[in-house]
Amino acid sequence: MTQLESRKAPYTDLRDWLNHLAATDRLAVIKPGAALEHEVAAIAKRLDGRQAAYFPAPGGHAVPVVSGFMSRRAWIAEAMGVAESELLAAFRDAAAAPVPSTEVPQADAPCQQVVHRDPDVRAILPIPTHSEHDNGPYITAGMVIARNPATGVQNVSINRIQVHAGDRMAILMLPRHLLAFYKEAEKRGEDLPVAVVIGADPLTLLASQAITPIDSDELEVAGALHGSPLRVARCLTNGVCVPADAEIVIEGRILHGERVAEGPFGEFPKYYSAREQREVIAVDAITHRRSPIFHTIVPAEMEHLLLGSIPREATLLAHLQRSFPNVLDVHLSIGGVGRYHLYVKLRKTHEGQPKNVILCAFGAHYDIKQVIVVDDDVEVHDAQQVEWAVATRFQADRDLVVISGAQGSALDPSTTLGGAQSGEVAPAHEQGISAKMGLDATRPVTYHEHTFTKVRVPGEDRVDLGAWIDAGRQVDFTAVEGS
Repeated sequence: MTQLESRKAPYTDLRDWLNHLAATDRLAVIKPGAALEHEVAAIAKRLDGRQAAYFPAPGGHAVPVVSGFMSRRAWIAEAMGVAESELLAAFRDAAAAPVPSTEVPQADAPCQQVVHRDPDVRAILPIPTHSEHDNGPYITAGMVIARNPATGVQNVSINRIQVHAGDRMAILMLPRHLLAFYKEAEKRGEDLPVAVVIGADPLTLLASQAITPIDSDELEVAGALHGSPLRVARCLTNGVCVPADAEIVIEGRILHGERVAEGPFGEFPKYYSAREQREVIAVDAITHRRSPIFHTIVPAEMEHLLLGSIPREATLLAHLQRSFPNVLDVHLSIGGVGRYHLYVKLRKTHEGQPKNVILCAFGAHYDIKQVIVVDDDVEVHDAQQVEWAVATRFQADRDLVVISGAQGSALDPSTTLGGAQSGEVAPAHEQGISAKMGLDATRPVTYHEHTFTKVRVPGEDRVDLGAWIDAGRQVDFTAVEGS
């Protein structure tokens, strides 16, 4: 039985999930008046990981804003209907068995209940300005959906989008599928039709971050997570299909041959990316539910980091296990911004094997900058245990792997140090050049007696403290017993 077959009913509707968080004291309703410039983000950031933040009237805007409803790993597992320990396996099963979507007519699509043609994005939607040096308001939780001009298959991704004018927005596209689609359209002298979906259910939002082959529609991964086909509706101005039950959809085109200055913007590494010339989205229409809810993600905080890290972890685990079935678990650490530092739990069978695992991990995703391989007695989700393994099982002169001049993340500021000092921006094909470091923090396969046996107390994991602690008893330590 797969994790998908054994799970509880998942949360497939955003409003149901928000109601559930509210009923369990995990959603804070904010008083009216929070400014869209910085204040909404500041409040949501202070609550991040503890409570989602709901702003009924941010900056006096009629459309409410919500943030932080996916800001704990346990919440994401709960939304999926699985135990936290089963999270990666359940996501991996969904990615491996996508479910085709079901198209519904406009009359049955809540996301098209209200239609604005020739719209002003800034007037219709409450778009926050997040960080101190951000170059204006940004859409940070918009799922960008486009079709491959060559095959017609869709792709879904979350991209940062700066709103420059009522009908113009700048978009950052990293060297992944959306950019490949755009380059194909631009080569043909065409615009790329897109939809920007804001306010999707938690599982569709998570599915958008699946690492899949180029002609795989992440909305079908969402269907697998839902346990039934995702309802989609065709856009009114182009052929892109969007989640029918989403809150808001911006329809438009990424214009060929046109660029505009975008940035700086506070990104997930907790630094600002540079101001550069980016592609432009021309807005053709906005559709939304009656009384829609606008979702914003506070950059570099837990909701942002977890939405990116969990799908990557599931993909990395599957990739590593194809060559090394004795890889038991992986974790992209939050200290490594959920992208750059990977911990791998391995049941080691051969000396040298951890180095092979390290090299395999580097080939799995170019963002990965550091890999630490530990034994199966180390919990990779506990940074303190991983550090302990490095402190006691690693020696730099024999257990360190360093690879220089590899492709890394262009958003890692240390990869562009020279450009940062000179004030010049490197061409795209030279950005993100990175060194990779791997640490084999595993013990030898065989060792003398208990040299590398982890200290434990028998029964420590089973003792029932509630049965042993005498909660009602008090002791007077000033009294001398027996006097």
